[in-house]
Amino acid sequence: MIINVLQHAPNEGPGSIQKWAQMHHYDFYVYHPAQFGILPEAKETDFLVILGSPMSPNDREPWIEKERTLIKELIAANKPIFGVCFGAQQIVKTLGYRVLKAPVKEVGWAPVNLMSNLIPGLPEQLNVLHWHEEMFEIPRAAKLLYSSEHVTNQGFILPSNIVGLQFHLEPLKENVNEIVVNDAAYLTGSVLNQNPKEVLENAIPAANQEAMFKILDFICKKKAKSN
Repeated sequence: MIINVLQHAPNEGPGSIQKWAQMHHYDFYVYHPAQFGILPEAKETDFLVILGSPMSPNDREPWIEKERTLIKELIAANKPIFGVCFGAQQIVKTLGYRVLKAPVKEVGWAPVNLMSNLIPGLPEQLNVLHWHEEMFEIPRAAKLLYSSEHVTNQGFILPSNIVGLQFHLEPLKENVNEIVVNDAAYLTGSVLNQNPKEVLENAIPAANQEAMFKILDFICKKKAKSN
């Protein structure tokens, strides 16, 4: 299986998603469309991963529009897609729904609660990293997957093979370090009221990687069985 990853910020990499791909011996390619303007073709993509970004899907950069064209092609081809933060918002925009200012800025560690049992084995609650101040509408055909105390729309699942999460399950310890040392100023004004030291010292729960792997296994089940 060929996994193509769209990475939009140097400090927001694929983390445990790459670890999962290596475990399955999948081909793994990382594109940087915001920097180089290059995107994979739909025919070269078996599974698309769209990572976070300091940009908004509501911005007018040409690469943002081109990403949505790719997403549309992959949806039409019934190929699995996973979007995190900006990536989830891009999926929603592609489907004609809105990305809006969230009721609060949510940056730091906080729990999310499971709202659907469509993916077997996910825990009822996870302590996850939030790094956003926008949120997505839930597409009509989707099911709400996660919610938090402050932002209801934290995750969605579209029939069988598309999942979007507003929060971050993918970071490993070194990824959190990279996010914080480069973007600690973004913590200012967050409803979670955490400082850089608190974010760095929060141990990453083992359940986060386990949940990430379960989600990826679920949405790639057809491809996983054939490899």
